[in-house]
Amino acid sequence: MNILIFLLATAFFLLAAVAGYRLFGPAGLYAYICFATILANIQVCKSIEMLGLTTTAAAALYASTYLCTDILSECHGRDAAKKAVWLGVFINLVWLAGTQLTLWFVPSESDTIQSSLQVVFGAVPRVCTASLISYVISQRLDVSLYHLIWRKTGGGSGRLWLRNNGSTLISQLADSVLFVAIAFVGAMPARTLVELMATTYFFKAVVALCDTPFAYLARHLKQTKQMEE
Repeated sequence: MNILIFLLATAFFLLAAVAGYRLFGPAGLYAYICFATILANIQVCKSIEMLGLTTTAAAALYASTYLCTDILSECHGRDAAKKAVWLGVFINLVWLAGTQLTLWFVPSESDTIQSSLQVVFGAVPRVCTASLISYVISQRLDVSLYHLIWRKTGGGSGRLWLRNNGSTLISQLADSVLFVAIAFVGAMPARTLVELMATTYFFKAVVALCDTPFAYLARHLKQTKQMEE
């Protein structure tokens, strides 16, 4: 059941990112990144099993943000992609502060949700710190590799699949290793950490491979809009 939900979530999130770009241009991708970084920090606290492997519920959503930076790199240049990365950092910091301020409020005697918020938001500082570090390093790596491959192979649409997959698959590996190490070291046995890194990367890589048609679609939408103008 989880694998079907994962595939459905992957298609939905990738389509949502492209829809945001179609409707609102780069602003739609920036807004999507804000949404994704916030929800992914909640989803990552939930462990799930797919195909006998343990991973987090955030795999599809978080991996979809790399499509956003690739579209920005492809259609609007390196500076636009870097802006998206730093926007994600800003949103993560605001999210971290906001969750902790929420917990600091003294609940009323009739309150019924404080304990639930404590469970979810109580894990946020370490998770968010891990997310911030891995996000900055891996996304900057993704943007740099994307444009390196662009320079080496040319910027035509025929090599878009190589730019998209090459940069994302490598940067996703860095993200998976860094995030799991920072977020869970000391809380899990070493063997479990390695397994979680491997399975997390596997499912993120699946999303990375699935997002290539959406990258081509976004490029087509950009070219169509330019022709209309």
